Amino acid sequence: MQSITRIFLTKFIIFFITFLQSFNCQADINKLNKADSLFNNQNYQEAFLIYEDLLQNDESYSPAMLLKMAFISEGIGDYSQASFYLAKYYDENPNQRVITKIKALTEQSTLIGYELSDRDRFLRFLTDLQSEITATISVILIFSLILLLFYFKGNIKPKYYLPSIILIIMAFIANNFLDAQKTGIITGSPTLIMDKPTAGGKLINVVDPGHRVVIKSSKDIWYEVKWGEKRGYVKKENITRL
Repeated sequence: MQSITRIFLTKFIIFFITFLQSFNCQADINKLNKADSLFNNQNYQEAFLIYEDLLQNDESYSPAMLLKMAFISEGIGDYSQASFYLAKYYDENPNQRVITKIKALTEQSTLIGYELSDRDRFLRFLTDLQSEITATISVILIFSLILLLFYFKGNIKPKYYLPSIILIIMAFIANNFLDAQKTGIITGSPTLIMDKPTAGGKLINVVDPGHRVVIKSSKDIWYEVKWGEKRGYVKKENITRL
């Protein structure tokens, strides 16, 4: 009887957690559907406010939402913001047509930082599934611990701990290290790229908005960025994080 109660409680907790996650997700989807309906009815300003709220709060949003935000921003003449949404879309769905559109908006023939290797694409795929991977490993870990506590109690050999230890390490890595590169788009005009985080450093380049950079670190008012094969520094006010 005690064993049945424990199994029931375990299943109930898992079900309750899943229910809460699906409830929150459904609320976000309802907001997104409402904004899409407003967009389709050409109520662009109202739709944009909802889209912006979803994006700022890092809630559920679709890549199509970013394209619609870019469309609205371009319509009101805010080409810099439109380029930002397109660059953010590109981070999730690399596409040559997106680069072409950003070039048109920024009136530049070449843009730096949009090249993605197969490794970059694979890491992006894994980071997009970070929550799912971590949750799956955690559920397996819980069942592994339940087996240890209720089926091998009093006779647990050291080797039986190995799967649980491996799962703990995997969950830790997935939760803390499975993270995409921090990227940003240059929005300042013109933007100076220096070789040191100081105005007295050597000038590497002077660029216009639209270029995409990988942000390596942050120091005072500067971002350390990857610029081609070099390391450069750009003032934070000239970069918008993606």
